[in-house]
This record gives sequence, C-alpha cells and structure tokens, in this order.
Amino acid sequence: MQSLVELVEAGAATFGAPHLVALIVANAAAFLAMGYDKWCAGRGARRVPEARLLLPVWFGGVLGMWLAMRAFRHKTQKRTFQVRMAVAAVGSLVLWGAGLGLLGALAT
Repeated sequence: MQSLVELVEAGAATFGAPHLVALIVANAAAFLAMGYDKWCAGRGARRVPEARLLLPVWFGGVLGMWLAMRAFRHKTQKRTFQVRMAVAAVGSLVLWGAGLGLLGALAT
C-alpha cells in the first residue's frame, strides 16, 4: 500500500498536456458561466443555478471562478455560495489528486 505522499508524487509525474488543457477548459467555463450569470442578473433574465455555476470548479476551475467573482463583482457577498465554492475546490483537489495518483501508481 502506497502512502499518500507517494501517490501525490506519482500523480505529479503523470501530469501532462491533456491535464493542462482540462484545467484551462474548466477555468474558462467557470469564468464564462459566472459572467453569463451576472449578465442575466442585470437584465432580470433566468439565472444559472448555483449547482451549475459550481460544476466547473469540481473539475479544477477554481481560479477561473475566483477571478470571475472579482472581475464581475458577482456572488462576493453570498456566504453560502462561498462555502459551497470552498467545498467544491477541496473536492476538486481530492479528485485531481486521487486521479493523478492512481494514474501514477498504474504507470509504475
């Protein structure tokens, strides 16, 4: 049985271009979803559900969501959303770490 540190090291060794592309797409999707929700809010249109806003965060779009919150000044006062985003961010780290760790363990 490998230790957590060994799994993380193995995962870091397997991080490659496809993973980087996935992170870029997740961050772009998070940024665009937040911008679209802000646009809808300003026009009284139907909004994007919070669960859908947080979906890209689960796939690594934490930075994109955080930048969008600051750029659009949107959801910055909503504590429940911030807590949900933090949970999704931690969940994302766990999922990425576990996935990359398993890939690294399989590669060795």
